[in-house]
Amino acid sequence: MTRPAEDVLLVESLHRDGFNQSEIARLTGINRRTLGDWINHGRSPADVRNSGLQVLDPSHAAYCDLRMAVLSEPYAYLLGLYLGDGCISLMKRGVFLLRIACCEAYPHLMDLCEEAIHAVMPRNKVFRTPAIGCTAVSCCSKHWLCLFPQHGPGKKHERPIILEPWQQAIVDVEVKAFLRGLVHSDGSRYLNPVSPRGKSYSYPSYLFANASDDIRALFCDGCDALGVKRRQSKRDIFVTQRPSVALLDEFIGPKT
Repeated sequence: MTRPAEDVLLVESLHRDGFNQSEIARLTGINRRTLGDWINHGRSPADVRNSGLQVLDPSHAAYCDLRMAVLSEPYAYLLGLYLGDGCISLMKRGVFLLRIACCEAYPHLMDLCEEAIHAVMPRNKVFRTPAIGCTAVSCCSKHWLCLFPQHGPGKKHERPIILEPWQQAIVDVEVKAFLRGLVHSDGSRYLNPVSPRGKSYSYPSYLFANASDDIRALFCDGCDALGVKRRQSKRDIFVTQRPSVALLDEFIGPKT
């Protein structure tokens, strides 16, 4: 049986994301022997291109109607989730699969993720796929590249992540939803223990950690827009001052 080139690209994407052969076989329905050949021996980009794979014309994204019609608040939230724990893979017939990896410990956040995807892409089915330690909340559409032009080869922290003007305009208006998405994916609210003068107590703080300089900068820009004071240490950004924590608590709060 000859597999389409889309399957090769999907397997390569899943393998880069850390899925093992058993998980990929379960997700794609491709037997493990075939997966082993593809993963261990690989296929060159020329092999994939020469197989006749047709991808959505990139110029289409510039005039896609969805960009103008998308609901701003759920999109800003989903954008934050995508930049933190999301990926896009090419499927068959030019269809793309958006997957957001959600921690099993927070089922409510899975519900919020599913609601956001459905609000952004209301005519498409949203489904969940269990994996080790997480659940992928996913949806297929030919328009994911229109809505998330930050998609590209390799890991996000290894390529520039810059919002397009229409995305920045949404984030400027819905900065709270955007920050909520970033924190729900790559952040946390925790109790910071201290022991001044022998007295132990703890106070709530926020942490955002991401390997991409550009994504961390987007988080900082959002904090600055709201007057949230923060400090940074290498890849970690902390919000510890009581007024700033209280401000984030108004629209983020603990992951429950």
